[in-house]
Amino acid sequence: MRWFGALLLVLVLAGCQAGPAGPGASVPQPASPAASVQASADALPSAPEPASQAPSSGPPAATAAPPALSAEAQAQLDQELIAAAKANNVPLVRELIARGGNVNAKDALQDSAFLYAGAEGLNEVLRLTLAAGADVASTNRYGGTALIPASEHGHVETVQILIGAGVPVNHVNNLGWTAMQEAILLNNGGPRQQEVVRLLLAAGADPDIRDPEGRTASQNAERLGFAEIAAILRGRG
Repeated sequence: MRWFGALLLVLVLAGCQAGPAGPGASVPQPASPAASVQASADALPSAPEPASQAPSSGPPAATAAPPALSAEAQAQLDQELIAAAKANNVPLVRELIARGGNVNAKDALQDSAFLYAGAEGLNEVLRLTLAAGADVASTNRYGGTALIPASEHGHVETVQILIGAGVPVNHVNNLGWTAMQEAILLNNGGPRQQEVVRLLLAAGADPDIRDPEGRTASQNAERLGFAEIAAILRGRG
């Protein structure tokens, strides 16, 4: 019976160590399935917030400059540009300028894309050449600016564009004529020529600059019977 007494002693000591559950002691309850699921969800790492994209505050990226060309390739490109301008091929002119064509380069006739477009009233091409840095003071084989033949031909809108771009209005070409003198001497004195004369006067053109024969613009208008232009010039003050 010794083994029974030893077993009883072990049971008594274990009961003393655990102690009786008091009236205020809480007995742990098994967790419900829903609580277990929620606890598992709470334990998962939260998904990172998507990074907000800050609006771009800087200027747009600059268009890459066309690659440098050899002198021979540049000359070929420039001649293609002049030919495209003379054909009034606006899309091709735009493309050739984008490839690095020089709007001030000249051909054997001393025409550049800019000078030819101005002289012939090719206004879309003219605007492209001006946007590409055309030299508004450049001259043709007669020593004249683009404004002089534009005035001669009565290209009213072209004259407005060239005046607005800053082409000198009192430049004298190798023949001794200004834009106003050519507008009178080399056309018919009709409505377009009259409007060109008005535009030139408004831009500061001097009608008293004489031609090689010593005649003013007013004297030439009267001599040729262009009464309307003569009246415009007399009433300019």
